[in-house]
Amino acid sequence: MEHRVEILQITFVTHDVKRFVTTRPEGLRWKPGQGVEVAIAEEGWQDEGRPFTPTCLADDPVMELTVKEYPDRDGVTERLHRLRPGDELLMSEPFGTITYRGPGIFLAAGAGVTPFLAILRNLEEVEELDQCVLHFSNKTPADVLFEKELRWLLGDRCHLTCTEKSSPGYDDRRIDRGYLEGEVPDLERTFYLCGPPTFVDDLRSALRELGVSGDALVFEE
Repeated sequence: MEHRVEILQITFVTHDVKRFVTTRPEGLRWKPGQGVEVAIAEEGWQDEGRPFTPTCLADDPVMELTVKEYPDRDGVTERLHRLRPGDELLMSEPFGTITYRGPGIFLAAGAGVTPFLAILRNLEEVEELDQCVLHFSNKTPADVLFEKELRWLLGDRCHLTCTEKSSPGYDDRRIDRGYLEGEVPDLERTFYLCGPPTFVDDLRSALRELGVSGDALVFEE
């Protein structure tokens, strides 16, 4: 990979998600929503790159990555969560098809909100956030990433729904075709989708069935 960065700070976002602040590689430029491949700069891990989305603003002097731990997978995120400030990561040039294409509806599940967080933060900075709406699905309220910030950014245009355990202030259903028919009356918009593959695929199909053009769908291809 092209870049080596040092971890400056690590903090918890939720019970299984950590925020990593790192040095910023000189000359690295990306569009909000794009990702980078990241690997641990340790023997045995340097070839185990995984995609993550910088959640910082594009002109910030440091990098911010938001990493969810998946203990049931291949160990990379579990190892990342054991790192400490001073450890180093390897980082690729940016890539990805999720970028801002105008005001619209953001549909996210779990860690899939991270590309949208970068976009929403940037829109707030340039005062162009007022026509964007977020519908964000999680298992429980404890799993919601950056909840306070998202509610502050979007106000009543931030819709949080939980699929396993809910509480006041959260809807208690899945984001699917029925949800879209009831909660998204204006389909003449750009739709941004990110989350687990089944979530994205199901919503792409549902939106196309509801008459949304394929050109109006933004997702990672």
